[in-house]
Amino acid sequence: MSVIKYQFRDVEKIKTSIWQDARKGSIHIAQVIAQAIKEKAAKGENILLGLSTGNSPVQVYKELVRMHKEEGLSFKNVISFNLDEYYPMQPDASQSYVAFMKFHLFDHNVKSQKDQNVESIFRTSKITSSKRTSKVSKC
Repeated sequence: MSVIKYQFRDVEKIKTSIWQDARKGSIHIAQVIAQAIKEKAAKGENILLGLSTGNSPVQVYKELVRMHKEEGLSFKNVISFNLDEYYPMQPDASQSYVAFMKFHLFDHNVKSQKDQNVESIFRTSKITSSKRTSKVSKC
């Protein structure tokens, strides 16, 4: 039997950046996300974001909210989903990842000249599958 040996450096070419502090790294990540949103919007296309929960992305979400409020970043073309969720926890349970995302990102009520009809950065719609109902946020 032969052994397959994984040679990371020979196979992967992943650029890695190291930041002096988490806030600077979070701002950079938010800027990259914002640029992707803008590029897709310019083409008239939606962008799909898989969003995670936990402590690490909180600063990224704060910066995205700031960019929306202060710079007019529009999320109209954004569709998001949570990367994970507890099953069978209900989305409205305070411990759910849906509740986490609402608190940190989705429920920031903003009205600006550019987005007169937007009550929040993200509008939530239900998608029903045969097994369960999940929430997907669409901007």
